[in-house]
Amino acid sequence: MKELIKLKGVCKFYQMGDSIIKAAHGINVCINAGDFVAIVGPSGSGKSTVMNLVGALDLASEGNIFLDGQDIEHLGESELAQIRGRKIGFIFQGFNLIPTLTALENVMLPMLFQKVEKKERVKRASDLLTQVGLDDRLHHLPGELSGGQRQRVAIARSLSNDPEVILADEPTGNLDSKTGKEIMKMFRELNKTGKTIIMVTHDLEIAKQAKKIISLKDGQIE
Repeated sequence: MKELIKLKGVCKFYQMGDSIIKAAHGINVCINAGDFVAIVGPSGSGKSTVMNLVGALDLASEGNIFLDGQDIEHLGESELAQIRGRKIGFIFQGFNLIPTLTALENVMLPMLFQKVEKKERVKRASDLLTQVGLDDRLHHLPGELSGGQRQRVAIARSLSNDPEVILADEPTGNLDSKTGKEIMKMFRELNKTGKTIIMVTHDLEIAKQAKKIISLKDGQIE
């Protein structure tokens, strides 16, 4: 199986006044293509830090991060942005949709940064929103959608550049249990199509639906 993401001896330190906070310390993780991984742990355990490192949103203080065999620690910000745009789709707890853009426009946005032609952007975004059951909400603003519908838009947006990896930070955190189950069903179906899914959650019942669980405590893997 193809090794997609590897963290080798990764540490992330932050300076807070006179103190050094060890947000992540000695992390060794290997994620293969097609994995469905849940990262769990209490608040302050380093879950979001590790997710940011895995998603190339942040660089390590020590150690190496490999994405598809490439050591990203030595890349510039523009190269990192290109890799993120092509290989990784992000889903956030707060949805992070742009309130002044319609569902369709929100899903089209990542394709704009990858210089996809407008006609193709519109078609792909429409197809993705139909795929997540929102074909009748294409021209609605986020404020006109329910929490579950906004998360579906966020999922469609994460898929817009057909990334290999979907990174989801507390994807059910702002949803009721019924809607959360629907979102998890979508993740399982995406995983069956070959997408690699890495999900941060504090909910162990949600985590159990993944194939692999990484448990963090005090910035280290338990």
